[in-house]
Amino acid sequence: METKDNKMQMHRQDESSSSSPSAPKLVLYSYWQSSCAWRIRFALNLKGLSYEYRAVNLDKGEQFTPEFEKLNPLHYVPVLVDGDVVVSDSYAIILHLEENYPQNPLLPSDPQLRAINLQAASIVSSSIQPLLMMTHLKYVEEKFGPAERAAWVQIHIGKGFSALEKLLKGRAGTYSTGDTAYMADVFLAPQIAVAANKFNVDMSKFPTLDAIYKSCIAMPEFEASLPERQPDAIHALVL
Repeated sequence: METKDNKMQMHRQDESSSSSPSAPKLVLYSYWQSSCAWRIRFALNLKGLSYEYRAVNLDKGEQFTPEFEKLNPLHYVPVLVDGDVVVSDSYAIILHLEENYPQNPLLPSDPQLRAINLQAASIVSSSIQPLLMMTHLKYVEEKFGPAERAAWVQIHIGKGFSALEKLLKGRAGTYSTGDTAYMADVFLAPQIAVAANKFNVDMSKFPTLDAIYKSCIAMPEFEASLPERQPDAIHALVL
């Protein structure tokens, strides 16, 4: 998928002091506007892992090329290549990183807090984000009109965020389960950003989630993962 035309879309993150020189090179197939890929950029930054960024332009259909289909037959980003191992789906990628790169863990050692992180991540990845995919929203709008599309978005974000608010209220500290950012925050922060900025969700209805999000956006690891900071976003703006 590398061509002369898309060299600007290729990016290697700065080497981290926590990365071993002998470690296999991590390659992340990403798209700047994908909230799922955003999670992995945030997670890799939190772990201090260097990686090569390879942009997959979803608007141009690059996810349907034969080369990318070999990586993920579902044609979705993100995909992480770790030496000979190829992992797609953000939830699976996080678990792979936890098993193979234990530094700066994204799951706490406490069993209850660990379970809450897994549950919160699952709510985002299974019960919120899939219902907001552009292909689904386009279908709803074509079948029922823009008003129904807007209602669909608010209903499903509201349902998921209400559950997360109840789950994390009384347990959250600076972040979702205390004063360290973990897997729940990795999934929550990009989803809240999309909800607030793209779908105009009123986050004052979810004060616990809003406070967690405000803590995340102050982190340099999150700032570096922002969509507009990615090389394919810069390339798109230049064009």
